[in-house]
Amino acid sequence: MVSLKLQKRLAASVLRCGKGKVWLDPNEVSEISLANSRQNIRKLIKDGYVIRKPNALHSRARIRRFQAAKSKGRHSGPGTRKGTREARMPTKTLWIRRMRVLRRLLRKYREQKKIDKHLYHELYMRVKGNVFKNKRVLIEHIHKAKAEKVKEDLVAEQAQAHRLKTKAVKQRRVTKKKEAEKLLILPQAKLLALKKAEEAKAKKAASAKKAAPAKKAAPAKKAAPAKKAAPAKKAAPAKKAEKAAPAKKAEKAAPAKKAEKAAPAKKAAPAKKEAPKKAEPAKKAEKKAEPAKKAETKAAQPPAKKQKTAVPAKKAEVKPAEKKQPAKKEEASKKKAAEKPADAKQPPTKKAAPAKKEAPKKAEPAKKAEKKAEPAKKGAQEG
Repeated sequence: MVSLKLQKRLAASVLRCGKGKVWLDPNEVSEISLANSRQNIRKLIKDGYVIRKPNALHSRARIRRFQAAKSKGRHSGPGTRKGTREARMPTKTLWIRRMRVLRRLLRKYREQKKIDKHLYHELYMRVKGNVFKNKRVLIEHIHKAKAEKVKEDLVAEQAQAHRLKTKAVKQRRVTKKKEAEKLLILPQAKLLALKKAEEAKAKKAASAKKAAPAKKAAPAKKAAPAKKAAPAKKAAPAKKAEKAAPAKKAEKAAPAKKAEKAAPAKKAAPAKKEAPKKAEPAKKAEKKAEPAKKAETKAAQPPAKKQKTAVPAKKAEVKPAEKKQPAKKEEASKKKAAEKPADAKQPPTKKAAPAKKEAPKKAEPAKKAEKKAEPAKKGAQEG
């Protein structure tokens, strides 16, 4: 067999590796033995008769197998330990690892909005206080906290709804009570309103009644001085007795005036019954004139027929004028007594006092005119 040491050395220098890495084809030994230069070796490398072997690698299979066993708790007994527990695995490194894991989880949940900032802060402080020993416990606590929060919100909503419901019920009760009170009060209020209306009507009626007699009493009051002034009026035609014709005309007009004044006097009679307080001054004046009237009636008594038809107010007017037959002195004294109250209320009639002494002489034409006017007066009174 031929030695190939030279070819192996030349191939190692060409391939830049060791002699153990050079592989020579055993089937082409005759051709390889003829190559005695580097150029021929390059031609053999090109043809594939000389090859560089691949590098052999360090296997990790055994190491992997060992680590798998150790993770299960193998190969860690007292015989393999070298150093104390703190030296083999410091507690500080374990704390740092645990804190980093738990805080990373909290940040992740906050970014994903699984927890709010308030819950994040609460759990962060609890992690720092060594409440959670691992990530699993922290996640379970987060789920429980979220469920409790949902429950609290639900309870709060139910409480608020219950509060609103009770408030509405109370409000309804109050409104019902108010309505019931209104229903009870309304009839009373209606009754009070009706009573007030009736009282107002009664007051109005009373005020109207008081106002009516006041209006009707005004002409009655005016009629009273007219009655007392009758002698003065009769004295005026006595002065003008020389002129008979104008005196007669005045006498004819006088009965018409007296009839007109008598009509309001009649109307005033019922008013005096309704309001006696306002007719008191007229009554007082009549009472003062009564002694003079009585004295006149004694002197001159009117006929029976005239007493039936005539009003008592007219008798006082007619009696002194109809019959003045006594002596001059007696008539003068009676006239003075009758004129005193009239003079007190009517000062203008004082001027007619001196003419009264001459009245009996010239009063006869006036008496005749009055007798003629009596039927007209009776007709006016009856009408």
